[in-house]
Amino acid sequence: MDSQTSQSSQASQSPHTFQVDLRGLVDLLSHHLYSSPKVYLRELLQNAVDAITARRAEQPDAPARVRLYVDADGGGLRVEDSGIGLTESDVHSLLATIGRSSKRADGLQAARSDFLGQFGIGLLACFVVAERIRVVSRSARTPGAPPVEWTATDDGSYTVRTLPDAERPEPGTTVHLVARAGAGEWLARERVLALARDFGSLLPYDVRVGEDEVTDLPAPWDRAYPSPANRRVALARHCHELFGFTPLDSIDLNVPLAGIRGVAYVLPSAVSPAQRAGHRVHLKGMLLTERAEQLLPDWAFFVRCVLDTDSLRPTASRESLYEDETLAAVREALGERIRSWLTGLAAGDPERLAAFLSVHYLGVKSLARHDKEMLRTMLPWLPFETTDGRLSLEEFAQRHPVVHFTRTVEEYRQVAPIASAQGVGVINGGYTYDSELVEALPSVRPGTVVAELDADTVTAHLDAVDPAEELALSGFLAAARAKLDPLGCDVVLRAFHPLSVPALHLDDRASRHEQARAEAEEQADDLWAGILGSLRGSAPRARLVLNHLNPLIRRISSLGDAELIGTATESLYGQALLMAQRPLRPADSALLNRAFMGLLEWATNGEEGR
Repeated sequence: MDSQTSQSSQASQSPHTFQVDLRGLVDLLSHHLYSSPKVYLRELLQNAVDAITARRAEQPDAPARVRLYVDADGGGLRVEDSGIGLTESDVHSLLATIGRSSKRADGLQAARSDFLGQFGIGLLACFVVAERIRVVSRSARTPGAPPVEWTATDDGSYTVRTLPDAERPEPGTTVHLVARAGAGEWLARERVLALARDFGSLLPYDVRVGEDEVTDLPAPWDRAYPSPANRRVALARHCHELFGFTPLDSIDLNVPLAGIRGVAYVLPSAVSPAQRAGHRVHLKGMLLTERAEQLLPDWAFFVRCVLDTDSLRPTASRESLYEDETLAAVREALGERIRSWLTGLAAGDPERLAAFLSVHYLGVKSLARHDKEMLRTMLPWLPFETTDGRLSLEEFAQRHPVVHFTRTVEEYRQVAPIASAQGVGVINGGYTYDSELVEALPSVRPGTVVAELDADTVTAHLDAVDPAEELALSGFLAAARAKLDPLGCDVVLRAFHPLSVPALHLDDRASRHEQARAEAEEQADDLWAGILGSLRGSAPRARLVLNHLNPLIRRISSLGDAELIGTATESLYGQALLMAQRPLRPADSALLNRAFMGLLEWATNGEEGR
């Protein structure tokens, strides 16, 4: 709708209308831009703080106070500030033309250019909880200018009029809200006080709800404490109040060039690296968001931060951070502070480092993947699962001339017992980041030899059976191979320790891939079977390694019944799969059931024949 120009006076008032669909805009604000109606109070506080900042830029000794008063019945709220105030022309330009991108060069607009808030759109946000807004303001910049009143309702209409001096003797602004139906809870005193403290505890001016203080300065991380121990206790209490947990430790986040001061709290329990952390960010003292996810590098998922900054840009809703070069630089700088903390623990406080790594080793491993200096620093500390127990890479490399590792947990479970018995040390690289770190070991520990342990390497470390003995068992081996050939598995005979292991199932990723391809080919139609058949490779087959030193294998190899040999071989194959903790395919499960029933039948028939 067209705007009407008004020249108002004490004795008369003229109706005006907004230049937007206010009902639609309020709906947009409440359902799409802002996450909660509570932001109305943040906008009121921000307007008041910006007005005081603007006045103090011209009058350094001007008072700096914000007062919030709640009606006894909870149906209204009054916010008073000692800021720069508004003239009648300011009211028309800043309140009546909501949404206009004003480029006015006068002092008020210029002063606001560096502020978080914008008075018009911020005040409009109050319609999320209010049906009527009344603003009474007196300008500090224009001596003698009378107070001006702006009253607006949520139907899109407003009025402007000048008032007698007695209505507002001192410069500043008072905002009155009348709650809309169903929104009274947001203007209740306890709710207003809680929101004011949540949003405004770090504001630089004196803010109160009635007589209750809101601001709590200096910030906990900037206060002086009798000792480092007292500081840790105070910060731990602060963390518990904000985030609900007692931290393992706290890390100072001081980046003067970016205007950042704050603290990172180390979580006391492990979290998933995929879990996005929510950090609290204050912008010039005002809480901007408590869910800043992009503030830290992804690897620093083991901390929660609270900080104040004057350099980062907010998004349109002023509830998150704008992704730009400044935020990227801040992210890197904060990551460096956390990295330095870890390095300091490694150098001077190994007990605290060990306590931290027992919970958050995964985050440090993630960092060490991309940071050789961090990997070098953490070598004596990062724990890995090995055949020698849980050791650091440094300890393991000192014990073994060749650092063998597997890429999957399944491969490790297959080879670990046998490799250990043969004196071959193996690291389980199947957990997150572990194989990458093992492969990076030579880059920070020159001379270290790293080799992936596969089925061929394990088999090569097992003792061959005397050729004459293996020839004598050729019939047994032929029967066993014939039984497992449909499963894509070979049978070989070796002598190895421990003697208690009758059989070992070995395969690698290539053989598993070929096995999966063959199974898919069998189940596919002619077209897909042809396509899958063309992908057939020359990958080695899985193998069942029978232990010639095991008494059970010796007894089975002496059997003369080919059918019984086949049943026993299937049982050994199934038992080897279970020992390796490999997932069973339907064919494997059927084989185990068949072998079990076959052995029962053989035992029962044998008992009846005796």
